[in-house]
Amino acid sequence: MAKLLTRDEASKYIGIDPKTFDKAFRADPDFKRFMLSDHTERYTIKSIEAFIDSKETTLKKI
Repeated sequence: MAKLLTRDEASKYIGIDPKTFDKAFRADPDFKRFMLSDHTERYTIKSIEAFIDSKETTLKKI
C-alpha cells in the first residue's frame, strides 16, 4: 500500500518549498491527488514522480 504524503512531506520529498509545490504541482489539474475531504489533499510518491516525468522536457544539443 502506498503512503499518502501531506503537502509538506511531498514538497520535502521533491526538495522544493511548499509554496513552489503549490504553484508547480497543486495548481495543475493533471496532477493526481487523493481528496480526503473538501480541503484535505494527499499525494503518493508514484503520482509525484509520474507528474514530473510527464512534464519533463529534453534539451536539444547545441
